[in-house]
Amino acid sequence: MIRKTLATAAFIASIAASSISAQAGDRSGSFYGVSGKSTNGGVTVSKDAQGYIVTLGSNFSFSGAPDPKIGFGINGSYVPGTLIGLLKSNNGTQSFRVPAGMDVSQFTEVHLWCEKFSVGLGVAPLN
Repeated sequence: MIRKTLATAAFIASIAASSISAQAGDRSGSFYGVSGKSTNGGVTVSKDAQGYIVTLGSNFSFSGAPDPKIGFGINGSYVPGTLIGLLKSNNGTQSFRVPAGMDVSQFTEVHLWCEKFSVGLGVAPLN
């Protein structure tokens, strides 16, 4: 009986933790390529004690281009001034800290953007 009660309490705690995480603004999506580029894989925007973090998933892949940076957009359009970091690799997991004061709740997408040529490389609509 005690084991069953402890298991139930642990289950309830895990549901509460995932609910709190979702309430904190965690959103995710999957990239698709634009401008003739192949961009695939998942992305998550999450919040921790220091602010927001954008994390590309282990399945992230990009065909390559000069100056690819992570930024944000709304309804299919990149929003200038939202770039948060240069892509570290064309494949795999990588994280980018969002600058303090940037309100990510207003954005509907994560963009992979070529700053040098002002062209989109990939878009991930956020859920």
